[in-house]
Amino acid sequence: MSFNCDKYQELATFLDEFRTNVTAGKLSAGELRPHLAKLQAFFSQQIVPLVDANSREQSYKTEISKQLRLLEVDMMFLQGAKQLTTSQARLKTIEERIDTLIGYCQAITQPAEEKE
Repeated sequence: MSFNCDKYQELATFLDEFRTNVTAGKLSAGELRPHLAKLQAFFSQQIVPLVDANSREQSYKTEISKQLRLLEVDMMFLQGAKQLTTSQARLKTIEERIDTLIGYCQAITQPAEEKE
């Protein structure tokens, strides 16, 4: 189980880096895309193959997968935004989605840390 926790912690770290890039506002939507691709690749290569210790972890993995797909849609909407206010609203939505994803990772890792 600790190996699984390490992978989810690593995903949370990648998500935090992505959030930093989003909130810094220095990168365009096109420049953020490779960072999102890195997140999705890590999830599909490192997390999806993990054997789930329990159904709770499987549920979180399913939610993370769904939220990553929605994050990709949010990025497409950001790229299509023409006005500054629309772009800011899209960035806020992306930031909230990243926070949700980090929360899911923490929900998986923290119960294990409390038991140790």
